[in-house]
Amino acid sequence: MVVYIILKYALPSLFLGLVIGYFLRRYIAKLKIASAEKTAENILREAEREAEAKKREAILETKDQLFRERSNLERETRERRAELQRWEKRLLQKEENLDKRVDILEKKEKLISNRERVVESKEAEIKKAQEEIKKELERISSLTAEEAKQMLIRSMEEEAKRDAQVIINKVEAEAKATAEKKARDILAYTIQRLSSEITSEITVTSVSLPNDEMKGRIIGREGRNIRALETLTGVDVIIDDTPEAVVISSFDPVRREIARVSMERLIADGRIHPARIEEVTTKVTKEINQLILEEGERAAFDLSIQGLAPELIQYIGRLHFRTSYGQNILAHSKEVANLAGMIAAEIGADVEVAKRGGLLHDIGKAVVTEGDGGHALVGGELARKYGESPQIVNIIEAHHNDKEPLSVEAIIVQAADAISASRPGARRESMDTYLKRLESLEKIAESFEGVEKSFAIQAGREIRVIVNNDKIDDEKAREVARDIAKKIEKELKYPGRIKVTLIRETRIVEYAR
Repeated sequence: MVVYIILKYALPSLFLGLVIGYFLRRYIAKLKIASAEKTAENILREAEREAEAKKREAILETKDQLFRERSNLERETRERRAELQRWEKRLLQKEENLDKRVDILEKKEKLISNRERVVESKEAEIKKAQEEIKKELERISSLTAEEAKQMLIRSMEEEAKRDAQVIINKVEAEAKATAEKKARDILAYTIQRLSSEITSEITVTSVSLPNDEMKGRIIGREGRNIRALETLTGVDVIIDDTPEAVVISSFDPVRREIARVSMERLIADGRIHPARIEEVTTKVTKEINQLILEEGERAAFDLSIQGLAPELIQYIGRLHFRTSYGQNILAHSKEVANLAGMIAAEIGADVEVAKRGGLLHDIGKAVVTEGDGGHALVGGELARKYGESPQIVNIIEAHHNDKEPLSVEAIIVQAADAISASRPGARRESMDTYLKRLESLEKIAESFEGVEKSFAIQAGREIRVIVNNDKIDDEKAREVARDIAKKIEKELKYPGRIKVTLIRETRIVEYAR
């Protein structure tokens, strides 16, 4: 019964509620849509009003801008018009001035034309008068105008020559009077500026031993140690009765130095056998080669000489181990370079060329035992081989007059070489040794058959040999000169080279009775 009541009354009520709710929601939705449409219309109207307001503002700003631009344009136009008017006035004034100047120039041209006519007439009158005077002079002197001109020219030339000769004689006399003094002043000033040690180190050729028993250890069993040392270093080791000393003999100073240092190290170490000797000499050779390179580079750096070939720097370093009369050749070469640079600066020559030639002038002494000829020619060939200029090559070759000097710098290097070799203390050969060397030189020459007399000159650099004309003919003379030179090379030790001059003279004597 209850279910029936519920179905009868509740379901219709529920359905009616649903229908009413549906229509109510549609009505509310329509109201919201209408409200939204109205709001949108309000927004659109507001936007249109704002757009219209901004449009009016933009139009007003544009009108203001146009007004300002128009005002500026009108002002500029007025200013330009005023400026054009000013320029127009100036042009009118200039035209008026030009017209005035044209009138003045026309008047001047007329005046000049009149004067030219007057001048031409005067010139014609003067020319006519000159011709008449010329004819009268020719009549009086009996000479034509050309002859008189030549006579006058000759007279002036002779007078000019006489005056010039007087001036030349005066200049020559003054030059002769002052040249010697000037040269002495330059050399004295250069020597005063030179700062060099009075004595230089020499190459040591003997090695001190702690005792005489060490000689036996150096010789070794059956001489194997001394043979190994001589073979590896290329020197002769002389062991004689000299107490506690061994003498090392070699023409190559570098080899002699390697042998000396190696022997000193072996003696200090105490282990002396062929394997150890080879190890020590190899190490010392590398050290000496490095020292040679460093000495060469130091010499070039100290003298500010650039562009030397690496091979030339090696040869320069080798000079550190060579001496001449007790004078270290590398120190001598650096000294010559400094002296040559100072002299060149004093007389206005090329300082760089003089210093470069001075450093390289004795470079041949580093290889003289390996080539033919004197050290000057050998050094010149070496410099030419490694890219030095012909001027530097000539300086090297000419520093002992083996070739003719071709530049003032070559003569400067000759003077610097003489100064370095002759300054007090530079060379330490005693007078006894010097005289003994000259006597030995003359004795060698006089030992040959047919030689009558010999004279050592130029401090032993040359020997003059006089031979008997009857015993030695021209062909024999050449042979004797060559044999004397070979014997000197074999028996004597000397720096540089010795020139052998053989003199064969024919004398015919007759008496008139």
